[in-house]
Amino acid sequence: MTAHFPSRHPAERVVGTEAASRRHGAEANHLLTLLTAGDPLADAVIAELDLHGTRARRALDAGLENGLASLDDEPPTAVAALLAQLETTPSWIDPLMLHRGDVVSLSVPPMWFTLCSITSALAHTYASPATARQLARTGRPTAMAAPRLASAGVWARQTVRPGGLLRGGPGYLATVQVRLHHARTRARAVADWNTGAEGLPTGRLDLTRTWLGFTLIAFQALAAVGIDIGPEEERSLYRYWSYVAHLLGLDESLHKELANHDDARRLQSLLDAATPTPSGDSRVLTAAMVDAQARATAGAAGEEMTEEQVRLLIHSVLRRAFGAEWGDHLGIPPVSAATDPMPLISRLNRQARYWQTYSAASAQAARRQAVEEPGPGPEPIAVVLPLGVAFQRSAGVRRSGTPAA
Repeated sequence: MTAHFPSRHPAERVVGTEAASRRHGAEANHLLTLLTAGDPLADAVIAELDLHGTRARRALDAGLENGLASLDDEPPTAVAALLAQLETTPSWIDPLMLHRGDVVSLSVPPMWFTLCSITSALAHTYASPATARQLARTGRPTAMAAPRLASAGVWARQTVRPGGLLRGGPGYLATVQVRLHHARTRARAVADWNTGAEGLPTGRLDLTRTWLGFTLIAFQALAAVGIDIGPEEERSLYRYWSYVAHLLGLDESLHKELANHDDARRLQSLLDAATPTPSGDSRVLTAAMVDAQARATAGAAGEEMTEEQVRLLIHSVLRRAFGAEWGDHLGIPPVSAATDPMPLISRLNRQARYWQTYSAASAQAARRQAVEEPGPGPEPIAVVLPLGVAFQRSAGVRRSGTPAA
């Protein structure tokens, strides 16, 4: 079974198409084709889930947990095809890396991982007007901000932890759920797609933007607070997240050759050339997310900062991560030099990180602490529910570990 969406000219969604083509050549032209590209494997699975119901869900759940070969009965065609793709490990992936987890992200203290990585990644996702418009239609931004923030945090933590991406692991299951959630969103939105929606909703390019949010953008935000990584750590980060991209079904040509932040910035430049500036929906979603994070952090046990202090800190981080121009587009207010805590924070963090990564033993201790310690704010779950359970839940507060963004 396959799911097909009607063709649509990409110019309806992008700005500066000719300029992008002149500047980036064939790369830009290829990128523009992805504006209307869905995920055939995941889209077909959603169609089978709707057609076959419980039988398809059970096969998908069991296959994700234990592998395609473990299924006693022949699964539906699309479910089998998706499982086969997921279980085909790309040749450039080191299996031992999956057992170690994302050692670079795990070296970041949990509080900064949440305040910098998660908030900047979500803001980067919301910066796409098409994505923001789609999310704004799914519920009140203020009501959905906390669940989306928590879900994104759960997914990221499960994804980076040791063994999390092994077949049946929590990160593996959650990442596939992200992919299928996007496919479900496409299936729901396609009915009015030709009446004004900007491009194929939550297509491959949108997932690529999310992926860059948790790699390049997240570590730009972390650098703003003094948590820098070196060249070898960059290579390790992108090798690991290349496998995440494989599970998400991203276009291999976009991520396979990315080895460091400079490579990722070139891809980011391509995305920016094909994306309008953030919209009013982008600003509303970003503001709601910042408010939700400020409340969660200030309300955490033992936290001595007020909501306003946390909000000021997040604004300072995001302005540095995105730059002043994009910060203005996202509605992130500038922080006065007189009240900006970042210079002191970044200096203290650089000193602390020096000792955390001074030796192999200290680096291992820092990663172990990151795995064991919870971040600020409540997390909705510690494990991922089976997909059959997740798909039966409403689109409101989801406890499946799947980010709503």
